[in-house]
Amino acid sequence: MRASLFQIDVNEGESVDSRRRRVASLVGEQAGADLVVLPELWTTGAFAYQAFADEAEPLRGPTHEAMAKAASDAGVWLHAGSIPERDPEGTLYNTSLLFSPTGDLAAAYRKIHRFGFDKGEAVLMGAGRDLVTVRLPGTTLGLATCYDLRFPELFRGLVDAGAETLVVPAGWPERRRSHWTLLAQARAVENQAFVLACGTAGTHAGVPQAGHSIVVDPWGEVLARAGAGEEVLTVEFEPGKVATTREQFPALKDRMLGLEPPRRR
Repeated sequence: MRASLFQIDVNEGESVDSRRRRVASLVGEQAGADLVVLPELWTTGAFAYQAFADEAEPLRGPTHEAMAKAASDAGVWLHAGSIPERDPEGTLYNTSLLFSPTGDLAAAYRKIHRFGFDKGEAVLMGAGRDLVTVRLPGTTLGLATCYDLRFPELFRGLVDAGAETLVVPAGWPERRRSHWTLLAQARAVENQAFVLACGTAGTHAGVPQAGHSIVVDPWGEVLARAGAGEEVLTVEFEPGKVATTREQFPALKDRMLGLEPPRRR
């Protein structure tokens, strides 16, 4: 499987419409890829909290329209990162969109763990509730977003639902870049799965971004890693390695906790 991760520089001087057109053009250049992944909140910037309400759009809004066409034109599976979604009741969500090679919306995932503690995304956006997996030819994707990476129980739930490749779009800050790499490798090792973690470059609302998108195999080996700036990180990997790894080192079969209610004394 060939995957391309777009580490986009969310330039604050660029309009959202211009960025959509630029990204759609980039997707169009990936016709040979099986899967293309965009980062979190690339239309606005993950830390541009003041823009969330103004730039929020319905699930099937302008970003959906542009990315559906881009996926169809290129004939690729497109994880279009996430957008600030406004639902019909007016609640905002950090929502990821996954399109099939025909341009159909195959899945939408509302971010469960919102970053910011008592400010920012944590208070401006609602929390998702559903784990989302999607079957692709050759592998099953499990969807997560940025801050979710710090919560291993979410990923174990995705694996229990059949996930073999964990896709994590993010807007991760540079000051915690070491955590980004460490956690991506940890999620791969403990779940014996591929991890495709796609971040942003540049600066969002004064917050320098980590960049360094990364692809990790089920043994925790780094298959590809981006630098700090905008780039397209392309990697080929063998999805069948997940089954092989789980057979050769069947650690998941030795789980004792989380499989049944705890015994009470």
